[in-house]
This record gives sequence, C-alpha cells and structure tokens, in this order.
Amino acid sequence: MKDKFLQFLGLTKRAGKLLEGYNKCEDAIKRNKAYLIILSSDASDNTVDKFLKYGEKYKTPVLKGYDKDELGSALGKEEIKILGVTDLKMSERLISIYKDIEKI
Repeated sequence: MKDKFLQFLGLTKRAGKLLEGYNKCEDAIKRNKAYLIILSSDASDNTVDKFLKYGEKYKTPVLKGYDKDELGSALGKEEIKILGVTDLKMSERLISIYKDIEKI
C-alpha cells in the first residue's frame, strides 16, 4: 500500500503538478497554489514547524511519513525533503491513499 502512495506521487510529477524544494513550496502555499504539502520524516524541526503553521494558516494539509530517500527514489532523485501538490484532485487522491495506509 505504501508503494501506491509513492507511485501516485510519481504520476503527479509526470503530470507536472508537483513542486520540489523549500522555496517553491513556501511560495506556492503563500499564494494558495499548493493543495498539499508533503514533508519527509527527516526534515528539520524548523521546516516541519514552519510548514505546519503555514498549513494551518492557509488551510493546506501537510503529510509526513516518508523519509527523504523514499520520496527522492519515487521521483528519480537522490533525496527530497519537501514537496507541494498543485492540483486539487491529485492532492485529494494522495490524502486518500495516505489515510488508507494509516489504517493498516
């Protein structure tokens, strides 16, 4: 099931609906262009705190649970600590898959 989330994340990237990196995600969330933020489980405490606050302020869900290597591998990169999803339907599907994983 965990692979399903990572596979859909790859699909989201191929569709051009995924932002990578702190600055791009910060800018998108402030402009209400990000519908979901995904943080790696090994992101710094400052990054996690900042994006949790942004999520609350801008009503954007924030997910955490995959490490930087898992996220990077799913997207053909070495490591990624923060991602932003810019498509509402894709973000809803990722959240749904994530919730299903949590139930297991």
